[in-house]
Amino acid sequence: MQNSHLDRIQIKELLIRGILGINPDERRNRQDILVNVTMWADTRPAAVSDDIGDAVNYKTITKAILAHVEEGAPMLVERLVAEIARIALEKDGRVQAVEVSVEKPTALRFAGSVGITIYRTRSEVLGAE
Repeated sequence: MQNSHLDRIQIKELLIRGILGINPDERRNRQDILVNVTMWADTRPAAVSDDIGDAVNYKTITKAILAHVEEGAPMLVERLVAEIARIALEKDGRVQAVEVSVEKPTALRFAGSVGITIYRTRSEVLGAE
């Protein structure tokens, strides 16, 4: 998103153990799931006030993502990546857009990982508020 009034807040290489996949082994055994989240928001109010109340609370968003992945068991990466995007947008009204990638590092024998990256806006996911 090339929007001059929004800044990027990044959560990089969040490694979570969870159930994800369609194969019987993937349904039984937790595997590494690598998550990256970039959120677009205006960070100027927090920069001026130096007050956490004016900032996107990335710790709260991260905890919600961790709990969701650890407790859930989706079949498809497509579903999980969309669910994580929704969480980031729902947890803080200042987040206007989000890019989320979910990777399965052990999915393919000769690949470092396999994953999906999506970009979603607040209006796409949550509609008019």
